[in-house]
Amino acid sequence: MSSPSLTLESPTPAAARKRRLLEILGALAIAGTYIYLVLNQPADITGGPGSASALIALSGFLAGAVLLIVAVLPTLPVSTLVLIPVALVLNIVLGQFVGSTLVPFYLDAIGTVLIAVLAGPAAGAATGALSSIVWSFFNPTVLPFAAGAALIGCLAGLAARYGLFRRFYLAPVAGFLTGIIGGVVSAPIAAFVFGGTSGLATGAIVSAFRSMGDTLLAAITKQALISDPMDKAIVFTLVAVLVYALPRRTRQQFPFVGRHRVLAGSDQSKGLAAGHSAVQSTGQDS
Repeated sequence: MSSPSLTLESPTPAAARKRRLLEILGALAIAGTYIYLVLNQPADITGGPGSASALIALSGFLAGAVLLIVAVLPTLPVSTLVLIPVALVLNIVLGQFVGSTLVPFYLDAIGTVLIAVLAGPAAGAATGALSSIVWSFFNPTVLPFAAGAALIGCLAGLAARYGLFRRFYLAPVAGFLTGIIGGVVSAPIAAFVFGGTSGLATGAIVSAFRSMGDTLLAAITKQALISDPMDKAIVFTLVAVLVYALPRRTRQQFPFVGRHRVLAGSDQSKGLAAGHSAVQSTGQDS
């Protein structure tokens, strides 16, 4: 039996339109904050949440994340709400650890992609943005990347919705393509706001391209197109392993998985087939 959602009735067309409007407003708030950071290139944002630019970025990203959460909240089962804090911790712990090593990857989106696959694009985007916001209180340099984190969550949810997790080998392909888009989006922030990247290994790659005569933006973009696609391919693969390893009963607690046949041999399809067989069997016995 699936876990109860926060709404007991089927959504009316008006409620569906309202949720869609909130999703659009949330996405616009996140995109607008990203554009503000790229255009204004505020150097004081690394000073922590108390700086003016950090407050603007925090407010914009938080507003976008809250709007997305409000939009999807009535559709989320309790199991998803319980899992979101776990996803945030997973992102932050892995991201902080891997970022301090010489590995040219991040692995800071596993929780985001996990929520996106189980609950959909809007939930994934909200988790990605929230992850960067919470993390920024420990590491202010990640706050401007909240838009990129939200984009990763959204794209992962869309990949799940359109069947790219039904075949295991397609998950890393979806991750690779997502990484290309995410890398292009994050590069201007890394270049214009920070003048580089904060990771040890990624910073070394940028320095190598710079020594070859590339501009800062070109060097960071090339680094992102090397690191991000491989990073997201690994993340999507790990999430696919996790999701398929979940017990069938656990997967059935996430309506998005069954509604869009996210996984191979959709649990929803199996359940309907089993029910149909049971009815036929009962009719024959009687």
